[in-house]
Amino acid sequence: MTKIAIIGGHGKIALQLARLLTTVGNEVSSLIRNPAHSADISATGATPVLADVENLSTDHIAAVLAGHDAVVWSAGAGGGSPERTYAVDRDAAIRSMDAAAQAGIYRYVMVSYLGSRADHGASPDDGMFAYYEAKAAADDYLRATSLNWTILGPSALTLNAATGSIAVGSDVARGDTSRENVALVAAAVLSSDNTVGKFIEFTDGDQPINVALAEIR
Repeated sequence: MTKIAIIGGHGKIALQLARLLTTVGNEVSSLIRNPAHSADISATGATPVLADVENLSTDHIAAVLAGHDAVVWSAGAGGGSPERTYAVDRDAAIRSMDAAAQAGIYRYVMVSYLGSRADHGASPDDGMFAYYEAKAAADDYLRATSLNWTILGPSALTLNAATGSIAVGSDVARGDTSRENVALVAAAVLSSDNTVGKFIEFTDGDQPINVALAEIR
C-alpha cells in the first residue's frame, strides 16, 4: 500500500483522484482548509486532514506530510485576487515542495496547465497574468529540486466524463480535457517511473492513457 497526500483535496480533480487511488488500495490523506468539506473527502475513501497550506509554514506542512510516500499538488487560488494567487499557486506550492523534501518524500506530482512556462507571453493586463506567473515560478522551482517530480499540463478543463484516452506532447493542439481524465493521468504517473522529470502536456485524445504514458521518454 502507498500512502499519498493530495494538497487541495476538495478540488474536482482531487476528489476523483482520491477515489481512484483508494479503490486500488492506497491510503490517501486529502488536505483541506474547510472542515465542512470533510464528508466529501471521506466519501472518496480518503482521510480528510485540516491543513490550510496557504497559511502554514514549511515546517508545519512537513509535519502534516510526514509518513507519506508521495505528494500531489492539486490546489489553487481559484481565480482570486493576484495577491492570493501568488500566495497559493506560487508561495504555498513552493513551501510544499520544500516540506516534502524535509519529510523525506521524494515523489511529487504537480497539476499545472498546458503551456506553463516563464515566457508565457501574456500581458500584465491579462486577468490570468498572475496565475501564469505563479504557476511558471512554482513549476520552475520544482524542476530545480531533488524531488522525483512530474508536472501535468492539461488543457482547458471540463466536467465531461473520462474517455480514458489522451493526446500528449508540447505541440498538441489546445482542446478540452476532462478533469476525470486528469485524475486518471495523475493516478497513473504516480506508479510510472518513466514520467519522473517530465512535463506532460495533454488534452483529451485518441490514445489510451497507459499507452500514451508508456511512450514518454
